Amino acid sequence: AGVGGIDMALLVVAADESVMPQTREHLGILHLLGVARGIAVVTKKDLVDQDILELVELEVEEVLKGTTLDGSPLLSVSATTGDGMPELLSAIDAALNQTGVRRDIGRPRLAVDRSFSISGFGTVVTGTLIDGTLQVGQEVEIVPSGKRSRVRGLQSHQKKIDEAPPGNRVAVNLGGISHDDVIRGEVVTTPGWLRGTRAVDARLFVLAEAPHGVRHNFPVTFHAHASEMPAKIRLLDRDELKPGEETWAQIYLEEPLALARGDHFVVRSPDATLGGGTVVDVQARRHRRHHTPTLERLERISAGSPTAQLLTALEVKEPADVAELARRANLSEAEATSLAREAVGEGSAVPLEAKLTPATRLYTLAGWTRLSGKAQQALAGFHAQNPLRQGMTREELRSRLGLAGQIATQTVAHLVSSGAVAESANLLHLPDHEVSISNEQRTRMDAYVASLATEPFPTS
Repeated sequence: AGVGGIDMALLVVAADESVMPQTREHLGILHLLGVARGIAVVTKKDLVDQDILELVELEVEEVLKGTTLDGSPLLSVSATTGDGMPELLSAIDAALNQTGVRRDIGRPRLAVDRSFSISGFGTVVTGTLIDGTLQVGQEVEIVPSGKRSRVRGLQSHQKKIDEAPPGNRVAVNLGGISHDDVIRGEVVTTPGWLRGTRAVDARLFVLAEAPHGVRHNFPVTFHAHASEMPAKIRLLDRDELKPGEETWAQIYLEEPLALARGDHFVVRSPDATLGGGTVVDVQARRHRRHHTPTLERLERISAGSPTAQLLTALEVKEPADVAELARRANLSEAEATSLAREAVGEGSAVPLEAKLTPATRLYTLAGWTRLSGKAQQALAGFHAQNPLRQGMTREELRSRLGLAGQIATQTVAHLVSSGAVAESANLLHLPDHEVSISNEQRTRMDAYVASLATEPFPTS
């Protein structure tokens, strides 16, 4: 819990014991959670001779290979004699000086690792803040429970603050809620955007040193942020994932968790860390196994350009506004707007408004083509059945397209403005449609008019 929120790790190995199974497990967890900055530290150097110390250092370098900490500085120290400690402190300072600012996408998430009550203050929760800023007085939501509260106070490293930026350990004093109502693993965030999920699509990797692989429908314990949940792994392209292998999987959680795209996770059996990976889609629908289009879509989400990833998020349900796409893809609204502008510019997305803003709804080009074809097909059928009518009403076309509300209004308006559909006298029709009659109908009409000349007032 909390490992994914740290900026740097110290991987500690005792010189008189060398690399132990727990060392490998800790390193595997750091690798799975994407911790890319660290220092390897061999301690107790005063307890071994120089030859043994060099062998331990070589073993540590070897075990770091292929992990996120590959190439990290390696230092040997003695806490008893102080040998190497100044160099270690300097290395820590140097590494932290190179640490970038945590991203701020305007949607703060505080994964709760402790919840308790302080006399005179009430409920306090602690955790590492990511993805946004919390402020005193701000309304917040506890996800997945959905309970609402307000930030009464903030502390970071025992100092009172009015605003907490991302990347910091934060204590939050919550008003109007009992500490019993906030459970370890829940997420404190701004209201309305984050929902609990019980199924995620993920890229799953099994550690090479795992005691065994993962079979289809294998039960595990799922760890993400400060949460821990029983889960079942559903492999999408094979029956077993062996140690050292990776693939696409759906993970079904026993109860909902607050997760976002890009979150790292770890899966464990009762006695060992098996592997982990990255969430690529939350609120995942059940997929057919060995289904090539599904696997290709997941590859596009994972490996495609940022614009392609945004379009893949749009394919899940369209139309969608840019703000919603930002939430699906775990981007800031500014980033999503910029990517949407690129997609529109290259013709792969169709906006329903001329000015692109976070509120602008989009279709993918393929989605818009399907919708336009459906609208034209509906009008063609209407014209065939009603050749003497100019067209159908907007309300009827909306109904046939299965659209309602503002989305329907904007979609039909864009069908007209794009030329896919024409409008005359408030009626919609195909652009080339003209009211016409057949030769047979004309013959019958002429005969009827002629009969009126001889018998203008027929009795039947």
